[in-house]
Amino acid sequence: MRRVTLFWPGDGRAAPNEKALPSIRSATAQLQKCLLKLGRQPRVIERFLSKPHESIEHLGGLDEPLIGVCVHWFYAPHTTDGVVGKDSPLLLASNFSGQWPGLVGLLNTAASLESLGRRCSRIWTDASDWALDSRFMDRLAQWCETGWIAYSEEQVRYHAAVSRDAAQRAHQVASDIRARRALVLMLGDTSMGMINGYFGPRLLNRYGFTEHKVDQAWIIDRGRGIESRRIDDALRFVKDRGVTFHWGEGGATDFTEQATREQLRDYLTVLDLSREYKAGCIGWQYQLGLINLRPPSDFAEGLFNSTCRPESDGNTIVCSTEADQGNVIPMELMKRLLKVKGLHHAVFFHDVRWGAEHEGRFLWVLLNSGSSGAYAFNQEADTLRGVHSFRQPSMYFPTSGGTFAGESLPGEITWARSYIRDDILWMDIGKGEVVKLPPEKRDSWWQGTTREWPFMAADLGISQQTLMAHYLSNHIAVAYGDIFEEMVALSQELGFRVRELSKSG
Repeated sequence: MRRVTLFWPGDGRAAPNEKALPSIRSATAQLQKCLLKLGRQPRVIERFLSKPHESIEHLGGLDEPLIGVCVHWFYAPHTTDGVVGKDSPLLLASNFSGQWPGLVGLLNTAASLESLGRRCSRIWTDASDWALDSRFMDRLAQWCETGWIAYSEEQVRYHAAVSRDAAQRAHQVASDIRARRALVLMLGDTSMGMINGYFGPRLLNRYGFTEHKVDQAWIIDRGRGIESRRIDDALRFVKDRGVTFHWGEGGATDFTEQATREQLRDYLTVLDLSREYKAGCIGWQYQLGLINLRPPSDFAEGLFNSTCRPESDGNTIVCSTEADQGNVIPMELMKRLLKVKGLHHAVFFHDVRWGAEHEGRFLWVLLNSGSSGAYAFNQEADTLRGVHSFRQPSMYFPTSGGTFAGESLPGEITWARSYIRDDILWMDIGKGEVVKLPPEKRDSWWQGTTREWPFMAADLGISQQTLMAHYLSNHIAVAYGDIFEEMVALSQELGFRVRELSKSG
């Protein structure tokens, strides 16, 4: 290959793309310099592809090698729709930044391409001068010469030892699911083009799950009927149980108690819907359809993933933000295994946002605006202490509402993720540890990502390279406690293909 075309996959919203312009121009110049150094002839489609048809129009007619320049969050169809059905070399090249999370967009888009059977390679760097990163340059040279970058699979295994006790606990949960399959209440689907996270009934039903889809308009319609008394009681409950509300702080004059009341209205509406349809878990799209109509869903999602919540029956209701079925499935399975094993059954939803070395270990900052329950912040079943609600950043959330944030406490964890490969469902499973950082480093990492969102610093038991090269999502499901063997056995019994990701077998 000699000529290589660089393109800019974009967000669907103008403001984030405009803010990312200096970053993507800088990254593009870096890549051009690297490609010229390797004897290639780069050309640039110098505009964000911010709608699916733009990807079709600008990429669909190209058979030459392509590089997607990843410097911020962007939607997968702004790449996939223009490149499916081809086998020409495709590379996703990302910075490695918490402030500009190109790596998050890379992980989502790579997983979406995998779900469509479209091969791509991945590359990333945190160097200030990309051409001086010898590992990056070697990988880029390999791609230029062969059309593919091969990464070690030493930490990826397709078999894990399972004890008899773990297998018996898994079988108990599998039997319960066979007796009554798990029903996901889907409030919309495929948020912000995350097509890797939507499986649909044709796949779900093979693995003990099904879905009932409700249009998000029902939240508005049904919400009108929620009694003020219930909202009053819910607000009193979350205040009494320890939530700290940062109303009006930092110039967020529109973030008021009334905004939180509206979030609780939506919580109660969805709670009623889950009861009406006897759904065991929830996938909640919210973005982008409701961003101008209702407050952010994050506070409600955090409550659903907490046992301590208004009108609780003592259980969490697994809620997967952005309607992500690739997370709602492992979250529901892990919840059931935790209960069988006598552990607290809250499971947490996060983005794989960024990471860095700390005391000889690579730690990931796991950070998503919604769906992290209170147990992560206090490790107590009957309190909301440690939960802070800040106004969601207005650039992404124009209607005022608060987050469900806090610092996750240290402890042993099991993590998992489901995804589509070769038209079947797979499950990645691993073990790790949430680590308590020194306050100065914690604050630096938190401020360097999104301070308003729940924070978890985690060693996932794998190298940075293994996750960046092989992991098939930007989302991850995390639970405190060791249910690794049970999760492997349960996933296999339900028919998932399983990968164990770990440094040691």
